[in-house]
Amino acid sequence: MIAIGVDAHKRIHVALALDARGQELSRWQGVNSPEGWQDLLEWARSIDEPRQWGIEGAWSYGRGLAQYLVECGEVVYEINPRWTALRRRGARRPGKTDRLDARAVALFVRQEAPDLPRVTQDDKSAILDLLATEREAAVAEAIRLRNQLHGLLMQLDPQYRRWLPRLASRSSLDVVEQHQFPGTSPLQEERAGVVRRMVQRLRVAMNQVEEVSEKIKRLAQEGFSPLTQIFGINLLTAGTLAGILGPGCRFSSDAELAAYAGVAPLETSSAGVVRHRLSRSGNRRLNGIIHLIAWTQIRGWQPARDYLERRIGEGKSRREATRALKRFIVRAIWRCWMACVGQRTVAAVAEAA
Repeated sequence: MIAIGVDAHKRIHVALALDARGQELSRWQGVNSPEGWQDLLEWARSIDEPRQWGIEGAWSYGRGLAQYLVECGEVVYEINPRWTALRRRGARRPGKTDRLDARAVALFVRQEAPDLPRVTQDDKSAILDLLATEREAAVAEAIRLRNQLHGLLMQLDPQYRRWLPRLASRSSLDVVEQHQFPGTSPLQEERAGVVRRMVQRLRVAMNQVEEVSEKIKRLAQEGFSPLTQIFGINLLTAGTLAGILGPGCRFSSDAELAAYAGVAPLETSSAGVVRHRLSRSGNRRLNGIIHLIAWTQIRGWQPARDYLERRIGEGKSRREATRALKRFIVRAIWRCWMACVGQRTVAAVAEAA
């Protein structure tokens, strides 16, 4: 069994093949394009041995290559860039080149393939990830435009709050467009024009948020509704979670998911006192979603409040108890995600039959 490591970049990819003893067999370098992917696969097949791939950046620069190889029936693993960085620091010959990075990836595949996350073919979760990212960008744009509008309205009319309490609805935007601002100076007239043009852009952003939100809810309802069984997760949140967790089953246990989400507390015990501190690693988008779910449960769900009080009664601080609740939520998310994966597997088998 040979191990092939790929150091993926925006314009080029570098691959290196190792045999079972860790000796270099061959090396390849080519462009990051469909033609380059095909040439890379032909190079790998020319070695004519069973093979498994590792790609650094399988969900970023190397995503196109990873999906191409999976579609061609190849076994592909995702390699975290931090792992190769650690391997470089402990190497006998320090340094950083594309060849050394590809070799470090191949060594990881050769030594730890059974425990590495395997890349699977994109499914509906990839669409949800794309839509969720687009929605977040539109929401951020709407917030930015509202903040700028408030600043301009303050300069046009310091008392504008009397006739415009908020800027959150379409009716409030209509009020701004139809309002006659005081002052006739060229500067005030230009400010009023900027405000009206900015309102038009804000309306477009709000429409995009609503349109994309409906798409996310519809796709989440079709394949990821088990996630909504958890208090604090609606269809919109379920769709966003599915986009982050997919495609396929990337996590073999809830512990792996907790580490990926950055909610697995790190033990800092000393002198017989058992303590855990906050982990600042992991996917920060997923960590933020779990944080919102936890506070939604604390504020509106009695079982969560009871769990928190029980943990505090055991001697934990409120922060530690909240972290324990987040870990409990991740376990529930993982179980529901397994149910989603099972449903989709059954559906795929039925369609194939």
